[in-house]
Amino acid sequence: MSNEEQGCPPIQEDPEFYKRLLESLSDGVYFTDRERRIQFWNEGATRITGYSKEEAIGHLCQDNLLSHTDATGQALCTAQCPLRTTLVDGRAREAQVFLRHKDGRQVPVRIRVNPLISEKREIVGAVEIFSDDSAHRTMTRRAEEMERLAFRDALTQAANRRYVEVKLQMAMQEYQLHGDPFGLMLIDLDYFKQINDQYGHEAGDRALVSVTRTLTGALRSTDTLGRWGGDEFMAVIGHISGNSLWQLASRCCGLVRLVRIPYAETSISVNVSIGGAIFRGTENVEDLIGRADKMLYISKERGRARVTVERYQAAAATGPSGGG
Repeated sequence: MSNEEQGCPPIQEDPEFYKRLLESLSDGVYFTDRERRIQFWNEGATRITGYSKEEAIGHLCQDNLLSHTDATGQALCTAQCPLRTTLVDGRAREAQVFLRHKDGRQVPVRIRVNPLISEKREIVGAVEIFSDDSAHRTMTRRAEEMERLAFRDALTQAANRRYVEVKLQMAMQEYQLHGDPFGLMLIDLDYFKQINDQYGHEAGDRALVSVTRTLTGALRSTDTLGRWGGDEFMAVIGHISGNSLWQLASRCCGLVRLVRIPYAETSISVNVSIGGAIFRGTENVEDLIGRADKMLYISKERGRARVTVERYQAAAATGPSGGG
């Protein structure tokens, strides 16, 4: 006897089947109507963003619940919104963007937007599917490796100082063998003491964790971010030129500026200052760190929340600064 004869509707006629299917996806999925009001929100969307369906359904995209931005920190929900553009022209599109998690950090995601078409061939809404970017998945795998090797910072789950030192030595060896250029970024959380003094050490810990996760999402999967000590981080950046190092550092700085950390009845904003330098080939690790530290000092002297990168092969010059 067939399913239909037993009283079970065919799959294509069972709306609950499609709902269960969408709920089972690891990717985030949500639907909007023509006004960009969220009508459906699956468990994958909750896992990636931290927002439950009760918190999301009914919101308009332009309410900026997720605060989508591009890699430069440019807001998308009120300007170059992929979903809004799809509602206008009916074309599917993909993009790599960042969204703000409920806990305040910036999360890199790949989004795919498709129009919802009625039987009358009219655009009645849109569906957005989004997934964690590969850098986040790489961080998870790397964290498991570092845990086994005791190379992970207990609070932030980033690499600890020992692991970064190992990666620095490996980068130098790669340079000697293959001439692969690499750079270094020193990143300092601005006014960290004031955060601790005003809100308490729990808030300070949250700030360190949110900044770590945001920086990890901003960097490439091949880069190594570690907690160098206290409120200072170090990133080892492979296969990069001086100008590209500045661009990457500026992206990190700009994305951290968008972080909002919910705490008690308020939210805490954070910023970072960054100094960068490119390995010259004949120096030691201490010299490279010293030059990056000098650039970090310049960023702080110029007002903090900015980037300074030393121009390659120019000992006293500094690259473009600001922007973050």
